[in-house]
Amino acid sequence: MSETVKLKEALRQMLAVLESERQAIAGLDLDAITLAAREKLGVCDRLDHADAASLDEECRAMSRAARDANEVNRQMRNLVAANITARIDMLSGSPRLYGAKRYAALGA
Repeated sequence: MSETVKLKEALRQMLAVLESERQAIAGLDLDAITLAAREKLGVCDRLDHADAASLDEECRAMSRAARDANEVNRQMRNLVAANITARIDMLSGSPRLYGAKRYAALGA
């Protein structure tokens, strides 16, 4: 099996893992999120050996799609985390000690 074929297979797998991660984040399924993170690391290990200079156009397109999907997932995780933080702050009756607003007020 040629290196290009292996690379394309790894990129397809990464896109599938990123899609499953997106669904897990949307469903707040912690086990599935953890599994997706492990799978992403495994695929990244396989992709580390790729030579970026020898990528064909299909590999570049899949690589860009994977980068964009990972960015969307990162933003979704951050929104969920911010929502949970806001709810915890509301329940506890105290704002975060290290919030950005606090530092902005100190710097002013």
